[in-house]
Amino acid sequence: MTAPVTLPLWLFILILIFAVAAFATNFLFPSVRWFLRRRMQRAVDRLNRRLERPIQPFKLLRRYDLIQRLCYDPEVTRAIVAHARETGVREDVAFERARAYAREIVPSFSALTYFGWGVGLARRLSNALFRVRLRHHDAGALQAIDPEATVVFVMNHRSNMDYVLVTHLAADRSALSYAVGEWAQVWPLSRLIRNMGAYFIRRRARDTLYRRVLRRYVQMSTEAGVTQAIFPEGGLSLDGTVHPPKKGLLSYIVEGGRQGARDIVFVPVALNYDRVLEDRVLIGAGQAGKRKFDAGILRVMRAVLRQAWRKVTGRFQRFGYAAVSFGTPFSLREAPDLAADADALARTLMDRIAAIVPVLPVPLVAWLLLRVKSCTREDLEAETEAAVARLGDAHVHLPRSSHAAAVELGLQALTRRGIAVEQDGRYAVVPEQRALAEFYANSITHLMER
Repeated sequence: MTAPVTLPLWLFILILIFAVAAFATNFLFPSVRWFLRRRMQRAVDRLNRRLERPIQPFKLLRRYDLIQRLCYDPEVTRAIVAHARETGVREDVAFERARAYAREIVPSFSALTYFGWGVGLARRLSNALFRVRLRHHDAGALQAIDPEATVVFVMNHRSNMDYVLVTHLAADRSALSYAVGEWAQVWPLSRLIRNMGAYFIRRRARDTLYRRVLRRYVQMSTEAGVTQAIFPEGGLSLDGTVHPPKKGLLSYIVEGGRQGARDIVFVPVALNYDRVLEDRVLIGAGQAGKRKFDAGILRVMRAVLRQAWRKVTGRFQRFGYAAVSFGTPFSLREAPDLAADADALARTLMDRIAAIVPVLPVPLVAWLLLRVKSCTREDLEAETEAAVARLGDAHVHLPRSSHAAAVELGLQALTRRGIAVEQDGRYAVVPEQRALAEFYANSITHLMER
């Protein structure tokens, strides 16, 4: 037992490596993980004390645990059995397919990523690109929401900047869980978005098993009280108008409310911009009649580098105003008739969103110019004053509370981009750019013509 054993050096090194790995796996790593979890939990506790709506424990679950919980949920299990029966595949094959769907959908929320630098980045990016304005914000009504209720922000979808802008403006309330489409499933963007708590959805998926897994995840989130943000239109507006709603996610949320004990409170949110960064891409897709966006990574990088060069050379100008309006919260428990009718609920929410869309200088001036062949600046100022009077209680933003300033800023933006032109002191829309002018005017047409 005490006799020496001679080993080749390579074998000794190999044994030593395995010993170090075993020590690290069984002693060091668990201790480090426990230490980091304790520090993270204390950080989350401090964060929750300053948030109006604390982060729910469901949102803080490890992604692996949440995927397991979703896959073994009784409703998902029944869907797996039904899928196996309908397609003729083995149940274990169907289970692995459901697990793949769950891995695709389920986020990996990190409070450090979201609040540590995600919110700060959103704030800096929003303010660097736009003059951000909060046009309506009933703080009292938002604070009066039942702390146990599930809050769902429902928004019109104008730009991919919507995510950034609302994250910035809602940062003091809670961590939002967004539903994002296929565009975000590009590495490394997908990793960042998943860590921000967003869950991925296939908007045009027809696979019944996929829809069941997605529905159950949304229901579980709703039952757990996770604050969510959804776009009922189902995608970006291709022509600038507020589109009719799609009831898919809304119906899942309502079903989750029925199964749980929590009330669901919807908060209408409306966004508008003086400049939608991807406006030409959206118009092109609309004219082509399909949602296939000509916005490859090279095109995006060229646009980013172009603006960065302008910033370096001192020629960069912000893209005008970006405004957000928060409407009056809407309790589903107080409207049982709408809770039983998903179509009526979706229409009601979209009507409330449309009513609070901010009216900004560029959409307003574009709308006025499209209705005349040409007009002077004085004519536009008079028409602007008359239009604002007709709008009544709409959320109108007038820079410096001046009709003249609104016209000035609107004309500057439109002429700089070649959408409008001045000739002999009169302004008109360039015929070749009419679609672009209509894109901005359409965002407020429903308010101007009511």
